[in-house]
Amino acid sequence: MDRWIIDNLWLVPTYALFGGLLALLWSPAFIRRTGPRPAGYFNILSTGLAFLHSAIALPLIWNQPEATISFNWLDAAGLNVDLDLKASVVNVGTMALISGITFLAQLFAVGYMEMDWGWARFYSLLGLFEGGMSLLVLCDSAFFSYIVLEILTLGTYLLVGLWFSQPLVVTGARDAFLTKRVGDLVLLMGVVALLPIAGTWNFTNLAAWAQTAELDPTVATLLGLALVAGPLGKCAQIPLHLWLDEAMEGPLPASILRNAVVVPIGAWVLVKFQPVIALSPVAVTVEWSVGLVTALLCSAIAIAQIDIKRVLSYATSAYMGLVFVAIGFGQSDLALLLCLTYSVAMVLLTMSAGCVISNCVTQDVTQLGGLWPKRPAAGPGFLVGMLGLVAVPPLGCFWSLSALGGALLAANQPLIFAALLLINAMTGFSLMRTFGLVFFGPESPMTQRAPEVLWPMSFPTLVMVGVVLHTPLLLIQWQILPSLGMTEAIALATSSLIGLGSAAALYLNPQVAKPVHSIPAPIRDFFAYDLYTAKLYRNTIVLVVGAVSGVLFWIDRFIVDGFVNAVGALTVVGGQGLRYNTTGQVQFYALSILLGVVLFGALVAWPILAPAVP
Repeated sequence: MDRWIIDNLWLVPTYALFGGLLALLWSPAFIRRTGPRPAGYFNILSTGLAFLHSAIALPLIWNQPEATISFNWLDAAGLNVDLDLKASVVNVGTMALISGITFLAQLFAVGYMEMDWGWARFYSLLGLFEGGMSLLVLCDSAFFSYIVLEILTLGTYLLVGLWFSQPLVVTGARDAFLTKRVGDLVLLMGVVALLPIAGTWNFTNLAAWAQTAELDPTVATLLGLALVAGPLGKCAQIPLHLWLDEAMEGPLPASILRNAVVVPIGAWVLVKFQPVIALSPVAVTVEWSVGLVTALLCSAIAIAQIDIKRVLSYATSAYMGLVFVAIGFGQSDLALLLCLTYSVAMVLLTMSAGCVISNCVTQDVTQLGGLWPKRPAAGPGFLVGMLGLVAVPPLGCFWSLSALGGALLAANQPLIFAALLLINAMTGFSLMRTFGLVFFGPESPMTQRAPEVLWPMSFPTLVMVGVVLHTPLLLIQWQILPSLGMTEAIALATSSLIGLGSAAALYLNPQVAKPVHSIPAPIRDFFAYDLYTAKLYRNTIVLVVGAVSGVLFWIDRFIVDGFVNAVGALTVVGGQGLRYNTTGQVQFYALSILLGVVLFGALVAWPILAPAVP
């Protein structure tokens, strides 16, 4: 039985995919009598099976060699493409994390989307997401990893656009799809180039090849930048970061998955490509530089937001930026640990935000307040999630952020370590500010009648409270708790205290004047409107593309179409003229044919006869 569980780990993605396909039966065109609820229940059951399979397999595969399986997909004209799967402790543990979070998100959706008309389609898309992410974790092929990433991009578009009757939802789904496609197209170039350069798409073989490869610096740089571009878009890094904020227009249960596991899955792919990216120092520098800039700017932008979901989306981009920094400095294992500790805390924060939004109507934190005594699950949940996301000992991110700080100091990067302290402090400030505005202060009209939510929402929130609090014990149990230096641990804990404490002094006490009006309006608007990135896009890229499109339209309309229309007009005129030569007499037709043959023969013979003409 144990051997069967390990040998058939490839079945884990199929559970979710089967549940997603089964949910389509309850779409409006099929089963109507029972209502759409069975679609959700079957998906929850299939996800539970996926979690049980991966959770049971995890201790069985511990300290065991990696299990591999390969399916031949294409073998033609000298091209051999295999679907390679690899099961290791990290892969199986990641699948357990994905299926466990998806299970809780689906249960959360039972309460959050209780009366929603798109229930069956929503759960079907969640099944597609879960199956795709689980397959991507198992996949050891760059080619098929790219295909799965494209499927997830399509799933993002469909999930964000679930409520397609709302204009903002349609815009958010479109922008999320197109923005991610920019990085995907560049990544495709890199993946296609890998095969003739390295001779393989297998990640394990690519890592072995990269150890001895000697590439031209220009080729290595172009290849490395192409491989970075895809994860850069998936992880919502500057300048491809706006899609995550706009994707928040979709259902919040989907945002739980998007913030916690879908966005970090881009970092998983980056870790896989890192041995090849490391061949180019330029690509590595761009990698960690983009991550550092994104983390600094997005953590600052989050402070100026009034939408609770936007605060969390920018925190997601900031933490993925730190993951890019860790990978860029050769700390791939530490990057995965940071993804783990971040994911469980972000799940709890997003669920707590969903509990607030569900029956308070608004997402504007300035219109909320006084919810602490009314929300015994959401309030403590947000508090624990906030403490788990910043470097507060002994919770999860304290260990991963402190280990990152130690790696930066060991690499002689004190300025980047100082930036890490600032990012941690700003994240703590933005989350504590949100916590104070939502749960403390006077009640508002939106919160006067706002009791705790239904149990399908509060129960997963309380489960995640326990998971976040027990994360350090799990790290000890799994023997992945990093050893820390005193300097970085004390410095990060102090930065957390400064960020959380300063925000608590301002926003937990309603008697204290808020500093928002003391900040000059241009600076305040600069961060509130996302550094005017959208306006910058409109005045640069969109303007240039629009101008080029206008020129191409004019050429197509008046030159290409004009030439074709002119030929057509001449043909019509010629035909109209020739019809008067149609007499019906056979001898006239014979003469016309003879003249045509003579003329054609003269044209053909002219190059031969011309030199003989004096």
